[in-house]
Amino acid sequence: MLAQKRSLSSTTTTAEDRWQRGYKSSPYRDQRYEVILAGKGVFMHDSELGITRASESLCRSLLEKQQTVPKESLFRDDIFETTRLNLSDKNEARVIQDISRLIVPSPETLATFVAEHLSILTESVDEAWTNSIPFTQPRPQPDFAVGFKEEAFTKDQLSKLSPFIGDYLGEDESFFMATYRMFSPFLTCEVKCAASSINIADRQNTHSAALAVQAIVKLIEAVQRKKRTPQTDPCVLRLA
Repeated sequence: MLAQKRSLSSTTTTAEDRWQRGYKSSPYRDQRYEVILAGKGVFMHDSELGITRASESLCRSLLEKQQTVPKESLFRDDIFETTRLNLSDKNEARVIQDISRLIVPSPETLATFVAEHLSILTESVDEAWTNSIPFTQPRPQPDFAVGFKEEAFTKDQLSKLSPFIGDYLGEDESFFMATYRMFSPFLTCEVKCAASSINIADRQNTHSAALAVQAIVKLIEAVQRKKRTPQTDPCVLRLA
């Protein structure tokens, strides 16, 4: 639960992640990676329990809500097929360049122009999660991710989080950090071109998303322990 120092071997792997783009996806090419995740309690299939009605209602409202459609876009009805054909034999970098921002707009860009309330968010592009505690190697390095800036928290909240995030500028690892700039990531995206299997992206995204969910679970568990044993630790975990 508490932050921990990164091992030398972990640091070496991270350096490779930064310089070898192909390395980050190679373990995910093996279908047995899903077995590794399952052994950590992370499953890539629907649960028999389904999702809560509240979650289903939220997803449905997002899907059915009227959205503003950009007037000039590669997704425009009359040129969509041309766009698809142009990208059908292109590499991953080209797909990211032309399509990613159309599907997942940049919160930092939106904050600059029209949505100031998004200024507490930060994003990363192909950046290794060097401050995270991964389930297994390699550590996540999503094509695109969004989380919170340090400025999203008050000084009091950061003080309460301090035992769990450690010296994140000094490269301590924790459940609540992705990079030294990103707290509590909540959105990750992976892109694959025609030459790659979508299953690879699914495994990469599952690993990243599982770490994000794990952070919330760890925090809830810590709060519940605090409520049961209020005398044990003066560090208050309630962040609200």
